[in-house]
Amino acid sequence: MLFQSAPAKCDTKLKGNSKTTSDISQKSLIKIAIVALALTLSLSALVPTSESFAAEHIIQLTAEETQDDGFGNKLLAYKMLSHRVDGLDITSRYSTEATIPGPTIELTEGDKVKISIENAIPGNNIPIPGISKQVSIHVHGVHYDILSDGTLKVINKNFDEGAGAGLEETYVIYEYQWNVALGTAGTWPYHDHNFETHNGAEHKGLFGAIIVNPVGVSSYDKEYVLYLGDDAFWGMEINGVSKIQSNHGVNPTLVATRNSNVRFHLIALGTDIHTFELKGYKWIDPGTTHRINQVAIGPLEKHVFSVIAKNSTRYRDNNLSNKLLGMEGKFLVQ
Repeated sequence: MLFQSAPAKCDTKLKGNSKTTSDISQKSLIKIAIVALALTLSLSALVPTSESFAAEHIIQLTAEETQDDGFGNKLLAYKMLSHRVDGLDITSRYSTEATIPGPTIELTEGDKVKISIENAIPGNNIPIPGISKQVSIHVHGVHYDILSDGTLKVINKNFDEGAGAGLEETYVIYEYQWNVALGTAGTWPYHDHNFETHNGAEHKGLFGAIIVNPVGVSSYDKEYVLYLGDDAFWGMEINGVSKIQSNHGVNPTLVATRNSNVRFHLIALGTDIHTFELKGYKWIDPGTTHRINQVAIGPLEKHVFSVIAKNSTRYRDNNLSNKLLGMEGKFLVQ
């Protein structure tokens, strides 16, 4: 846009190299505009966009029968078959067995994920009227469209979105696509939603987690993922350097090196209210400046915190009924 001053009221001319007010104003504005543009471009180069650091994850999971629950019922579990990030195979960081909890999948804001599920549960491809034999992956936290919801047609109004014989459709493999958009950072559960009923088989062991990190997040020496069930902790640990996942199972012993920086991820399952304590430790309550030594956490809630590993102790649920059931495990610092 051009700026033009009103005509002068007299014909007096300025001598020598003098400039009119309009000339000075116009050139000043042009200089300001150039400087502002340069500053904007330089700042935009420093601000990451959702695509700037995006990686493509290609993931294949299967669902299998695993150990007996002690009452004659088979538990079910997810197993990682393959995980590639921009073509790089990182499958070796996961257990070669089906595990409860299932694999923890680490992602970064901006990533794109294609994740498929196969069903290795016996009889999964034989339709039974009114009963779904499908297994699925329903995820929280990240973005996806309705075809990647991981639910039955009775809920999503489109398809039975899992592997195996659903109420209406049967698939050998079902694939989902996730958009790990900016703003989705956090620790989120994924679980089955289709097996036998529209509520799925999370209670039989088909659950896991994703950890979505923002770009440039601090690294930790160990990560511990603990699920608070109605009668036990289910958990595992991740080596911060090798990313190898280990110590899966009920009330697992979590191991740390003295003075190392470790992070806990708590996810509540089931229906109980829990009071988690890491005895002898305090940490910053996320989103505040308060230091706490225990936290109340209810169904589908999560709590993430970090501490410096100083002394061995126990983690436990201090709610009376859960305490009586023995909901506790060791935190071993060496």
